[in-house]
Amino acid sequence: MSKINRKKARAVVHRRIRKKVAGTPERPRLAVHFSNQNVYAQLIDDEASKTLASASTAEKSVTLAGANVASATEVGKLIAERAQAAKVSEVVFDRGGHLFHGKVKALADAAREAGLKF
Repeated sequence: MSKINRKKARAVVHRRIRKKVAGTPERPRLAVHFSNQNVYAQLIDDEASKTLASASTAEKSVTLAGANVASATEVGKLIAERAQAAKVSEVVFDRGGHLFHGKVKALADAAREAGLKF
């Protein structure tokens, strides 16, 4: 019996979530991803397999660096602004297998405050 590590466990949870969550042109999927250094968010139309908007701490326009709650908040605000520019007001939130706590919750709350509905 092989031992399952955290990364594999999160991937299993993410696959289970993706069975239920899909983005449409009217209501794209807001997918979040965290590396050790950065926070990423994308609005994805799964029907057309297109990214409608994206934001991350890897961009030069984002002042905060690192994958922490403060940067996640800034990325949440930025993705909401870009969603409104792309004429998107409602999204489906895809937490990427992460618990809805800490960075994930901060990004979601910031996006909600900036005008996204989910």
